[in-house]
This record gives sequence, structure tokens and C-alpha cells, in this order.
Amino acid sequence: MNRYFLPAESWEESTLTLTGDEAKHCARVMRARVGDHIEIFDGKGKSAPCVINAISRSAIQCQIIESHTQTPPSHPITLCQAIPKGGNMELIVQKSVELGVSTIQPLITTHTVARPESIEKKQAKWQRIALEACKQCGQNFLPEVKTPLLYSQWIEQLPNFSTAIIASLDAEAVSFKSIFAKTPDSGDIALLVGPEGDFSPQEYHLAYENGFQPVSFGNIIMRVETASIYGLSVLRHELALF
Repeated sequence: MNRYFLPAESWEESTLTLTGDEAKHCARVMRARVGDHIEIFDGKGKSAPCVINAISRSAIQCQIIESHTQTPPSHPITLCQAIPKGGNMELIVQKSVELGVSTIQPLITTHTVARPESIEKKQAKWQRIALEACKQCGQNFLPEVKTPLLYSQWIEQLPNFSTAIIASLDAEAVSFKSIFAKTPDSGDIALLVGPEGDFSPQEYHLAYENGFQPVSFGNIIMRVETASIYGLSVLRHELALF
């Protein structure tokens, strides 16, 4: 079934109404008809297969067949991502959603190529990509793509993470297995990935000072997008989330 997003505050007990872009996409792009079955989700874990009862120019009214509520992840993962050049951030957002990330924090680092003023305009686009990825992969929790921050700003307001790791080329970096030798029962986890050219020595120092543990991704130098996808994949495997 095609999937559509409806914010939790707009849900009712037995009927749901799509409006705006979601209604337009359903009616004009997907050419839905009365009697068609679709799935609607709220981005907070709830989803419902529905049957379309009525279609107008501005709204699509649906009858809920059965609703389901998914349990929140026991290990919410935040991807702290130094913004890469070109359109690679779009790929990272898409694939990280497919890998079940809970939050994406874009970071502007010393070696970030893109200009801060152009980056700020991209947040809405990245959030839309996250939504489209949720629709495609069946993810019912919509990750938040946070406002891009300068690395120094982010460090100053760093949340408390149960486990925080940084992809590192440091000789002292350890393996994923050594950090997750015993899988924690719960707790937020942060994965910090650098840009082309890596983090500066000062940025590494600040990360270590704030509890990030250096983790090795092996002896092959990866592109930024490869490192992010690889890191999330291995992280989920070590946490037995698959």
C-alpha cells in the first residue's frame, strides 16, 4: 500500500483526513480512487491501513481499518554528521532513515566546504527527504533533522548520551565490538562522523573531552557517505536491532 503522513495532532478515532501536499500527491500523482486502500502514519510510531471514503480537491477522507502502535526504539540513535560537499548529505539522510536513525544533527566543521548561509536553507529539504524515506521503507518514527550547528555551538549544548562514539583515524581507536561487548538494555547513542578532510585536531580533542570514544572503521579510507552508512549498519548489528 502507498503510505502517507498525517501528524499525530490531526488523528481522530475512526476517520483520518489528508490535506495539503499529502492529499495532492495521493489524488493527483498516485491517482487514488474511492475504495482504494492506503496506509497512514503519524511519525511517532502509529500507523493505520485505511480505505478511502471521499476525495475532493483539497482533502481525502479515509476510514481506519485497524491501527497499530509501534514500540519506541530502546536505543535511539543520533547521527551527528559533518555536512559533506555536493548532494551527499541527501543520500546520508535517506539511508540513515532506512537504517532506523532517530535524529540527525548536521554539523559545520573546520573542513566543511559548504557555506553556512546555504546550509541553513537545506534543512527543510533534508527533512522532506527523511519523510519520503519513511514512506518508502515502512519506518513509522519520523527522524528529526535538526538545525545545522557550528561544531563549537553543538559541543556547548551537547545532550547526554549513554554511549557516544566518533569515527576516528586515531591509532588509539578501538573496534565496535570492544565498546558493545555487552549490549546495554537501553539508552541514547550518538555516532559522530566527520567531513572530507576529517575533523581537525581541536575538534577531535573536544569530542574526546565530552565523552566520545574513538572507533575504527578499519584500514580502508571511506568516503563520508560510506562511513556514515557503514557506521550505522554495524552499530545496529552490535545492538542486535535487526
